[in-house]
Amino acid sequence: MSAGTPSGPAADAGGAPAPIPFGEALRFWLKLGFVSFGGPAGQIAIMHEELVERRRWISEGRFLHALNYCMVLPGPEAQQLATYIGWLMHRTAGGLVAGGLFVLPSLFVLIALSWVYLAFGDVPAVGGVLAGVKPAVIAIVAAAGWRIASRSLKHPAAWAIALAAFVATVAFDVPFPAIVFVAAALGVLGGRLAPAGFGGAGAGRHAAARATYGPAVIDDDTPPPAHARTSRTGLATVALAGFVLWVIAYAALRSAGSPDARVYADMAGFFTKAALLTFGGAYAVLPYVYQGAVEHYGWLTGPQMIDGLALGETTPGPLIMIVAFVGFVGGWTLQALGPDALVAAGIAGAVVATFFTFLPSFVFILAGGPLVERTRGSLRVAAPLAGISAAVVGVIASLALFFARHVLWPDGTGGRFDAVAAAIGVAAAVAVFRFRVGVVPLILGCGALGLALRWAGLH
Repeated sequence: MSAGTPSGPAADAGGAPAPIPFGEALRFWLKLGFVSFGGPAGQIAIMHEELVERRRWISEGRFLHALNYCMVLPGPEAQQLATYIGWLMHRTAGGLVAGGLFVLPSLFVLIALSWVYLAFGDVPAVGGVLAGVKPAVIAIVAAAGWRIASRSLKHPAAWAIALAAFVATVAFDVPFPAIVFVAAALGVLGGRLAPAGFGGAGAGRHAAARATYGPAVIDDDTPPPAHARTSRTGLATVALAGFVLWVIAYAALRSAGSPDARVYADMAGFFTKAALLTFGGAYAVLPYVYQGAVEHYGWLTGPQMIDGLALGETTPGPLIMIVAFVGFVGGWTLQALGPDALVAAGIAGAVVATFFTFLPSFVFILAGGPLVERTRGSLRVAAPLAGISAAVVGVIASLALFFARHVLWPDGTGGRFDAVAAAIGVAAAVAVFRFRVGVVPLILGCGALGLALRWAGLH
């Protein structure tokens, strides 16, 4: 249904929209988990169209306020936004259902694809498909960086932060968390010296949205529900529950009998740090994951990491779900459960990586939601967020460069140049930038092209 023909919720006897039944919300979140392609930008756009414009479950102002909070947090902002809206509508159960169903379909699909990749990756057909998809990934990452740059870099100082982040990542291998903290501090300074370039955006659209689409179930002037009111006890309870759950799970993995199985404890610790210290969405997290998973722990190789990103682009859900691929490959390759249980070892690795990556996101939303509701109308986070967003542009540019080096020079920089991969990458870039082709059609088209070239003996 188009945005111009919204179908809002039914009104109660007083004329206000009636609350949405939990079962109806559950069906929507389940559907969203299977159709949420296109990365965080696409997923947020889907939720905006469905929840703000079409269904009118939440107003434009409340939606953007929640999104601002999720953008400040480390972790996948689209999944956190779904969790926030689900929590706001139906308490803790709603948040768990919304956030969980955003992830689970992707987990199941990636486990299946990871098994196919490791079991049949040497099959020419599979190799041909991946040979076509990997150049497309370069264009997708570059397009993501351009979208963020066009939205975030509103001042020369922001461009300078982006350039500095790029140089720090490429030339000096500075860890991403350090870049984030410096960028946030520079954003605060920029907010004081150049507020027009480091301020918030979007506040002027709320009234127009209500006039166009009608009242929402959770409207701009709807008081926060009882469970969304600030409570120190509630915040402490949620934070403690999340911490205890983490400790129990981590201790169980650390006490595993086999030394090989303790790789899962290493994964738990690493992906927890990734969840807590990485900002700016999946593309910004990937350099940190690469540093740890490939260079430090050796769970997989650089080319496998690129293949994992290619597979992740073809599945619904957050792109950071590539961690499931990393966990699966690590568990399988290291034979964490023995040489006769490779599939089980891979599945366990995927589940561990996913659980410890997303647990902090649930805690951030369920514990911090009431505080966010209390600060509606405040843009105090806008300046540091602008600094972080600027740094993210530079980091994403470095990620595109990293992929380009490995895809276009498969034998190493200075070796053989893959002209066919370059041609596919250029065609993918034209499709993305000029014709705005979506991620899924682009991946399918380039995969089919790679398969055809492999069959023809041209690549």
